[in-house]
Amino acid sequence: MVFYTCGPNEAMVVSGFCRSPPVMVAGGRVFVFPCVQKIQRISLNTLTLNVKSEKVYTRHGVPISVTGIAQVKIQGQNKEMLAAACQMFLGKSEAEVAQISLETLEGHQRAIMAHMTVEEIYKDRQKFSEQVFKVASSDLVNMGISVVSYTLKDIHDDQDYLHSLGKARTAQVQKDARIGEAEAKRDAGIKEAKAKQEKVSAQYLSEIEMAKSQRDFELKKAAYDIEVNTKKAESDLAYQLQVAKTKQKIEEQKMQVLVVERTQQIQLQEQEIIRREKELEAKVKKPAEAERYRLEKLAEAQRRQLIIQAEAEAESVRVKGEANAFAIEAKARADAEQMAKKAEAFQQFQDAAMVDMLLEKLPQVAAEISKPLTEVKKIKMVSSGSGEVGAAKMTGEVLDILNRLPETVEKLTGIGITQSGQKKLSRMP
Repeated sequence: MVFYTCGPNEAMVVSGFCRSPPVMVAGGRVFVFPCVQKIQRISLNTLTLNVKSEKVYTRHGVPISVTGIAQVKIQGQNKEMLAAACQMFLGKSEAEVAQISLETLEGHQRAIMAHMTVEEIYKDRQKFSEQVFKVASSDLVNMGISVVSYTLKDIHDDQDYLHSLGKARTAQVQKDARIGEAEAKRDAGIKEAKAKQEKVSAQYLSEIEMAKSQRDFELKKAAYDIEVNTKKAESDLAYQLQVAKTKQKIEEQKMQVLVVERTQQIQLQEQEIIRREKELEAKVKKPAEAERYRLEKLAEAQRRQLIIQAEAEAESVRVKGEANAFAIEAKARADAEQMAKKAEAFQQFQDAAMVDMLLEKLPQVAAEISKPLTEVKKIKMVSSGSGEVGAAKMTGEVLDILNRLPETVEKLTGIGITQSGQKKLSRMP
């Protein structure tokens, strides 16, 4: 088995064993058994044909020669046309296929020329080309060939018939040209007179418009000058502002550079600090931690010792407090008993007891009365000439205060010291 391939511009036909009808492949691949199958190729290239028809008599009996250009090709996409082309042209060369197509086209071209006049062919070449294309295509399709295009290239004759047609047309064109020239000159004279009149009017109008234009120009120029100067000033200010912004950006970039440098320095310093901390931890911190642990243990032992001492002292204070509390309690009991006995005595003797207590406190009262005199460093006394003077006078005044004391006590308590004293003396044996 052999594997064959072909390009898009040709087709393969495989016939023989198991290939009935033959297999046609356009631009593809196929497997072939060499001994029992046969492979043939047919070209699908476009063929350009120069179709010449010499001295063909037209419908009016005028002989002319026509040359046309046609492009034809075997149609490989249509299976029926490809099968027809294979039946007719398989094994033939491109030249042979081109010759058969050329003869067919030339025959159809002659037939179309015979049914048309020279004027129709000359004036309407498109119609002639379409008829040839239509008739030839219907015939060549049966051979598996399609007409891609057909164009009429040249028309000529040996009798100067076409030249005579051109002369008549040229004469007509020349006559029309002379008439047109005369009419043009006439119209030109009329239009020239009107143009001169319009020229004068237009001149005055032009001068008026020029004056107006000059005025408008001056006004607009003044306005434009103001605008230009304003824009120029704005441009200068904008330039200065841009310069300032540029300087500011440069300064910002410098500051950013400084910040980056400072950041790098800080990072280096931080790394140095970390290194020193590790070094310190290795050289100082570890021994210090050991020493701190030792001191903590010693402090803990001292704390426990102080706690034990404090607990012992607290226990001692507690015992002393309990003893003092017992002593105070005993003293309070004694004072309470004493006060109870005093109360019984006061209740029994009443005024006498009160007088006795007052008499006990009189010396203290006298001491308090005379106490300010003991603090005096210097006294100036002025006498009116009658009575005692000097220290006797002051002593007398103190004694006078003491004499008034029983009366004051009687007013406060309702008990007369003098009377109570006399009653007490009368009771005595």
